[in-house]
Amino acid sequence: QVQLVESGGGLVQAGGSLRLSCTASGLPVNNYAMGWFRQAPGKEREFVGISRGHIPDYSDSVKHRFSISRDNDKNTLYLQMNNLKPEDTAVYYCGRVRRGYKGYTTGDYGYWGQGTQVTVSS
Repeated sequence: QVQLVESGGGLVQAGGSLRLSCTASGLPVNNYAMGWFRQAPGKEREFVGISRGHIPDYSDSVKHRFSISRDNDKNTLYLQMNNLKPEDTAVYYCGRVRRGYKGYTTGDYGYWGQGTQVTVSS
């Protein structure tokens, strides 16, 4: 199989935390930039953050609340989400950035996972 699989989503109250995982199989990711996007109903898929070399970057809406890490031995990318807000409710996707692309727009990605639902209640 060649796939990215997200997991760890669920229902959480505002102010709570979740950690999402994105595990690759049959697909090299350790030498690629990897990113997280999210999509809420009726909205475009939105950049969340990216792991690129040793320089992570995040959207302003999640900066200081979310953080990305990697476990190369497990071919896994993580998104730690703290102090969650109802506006964080969305399906969260991970993707692998195409070589030579920055990874801030959906067109920069060659592979996506199926997504995992995060719902934050008030």
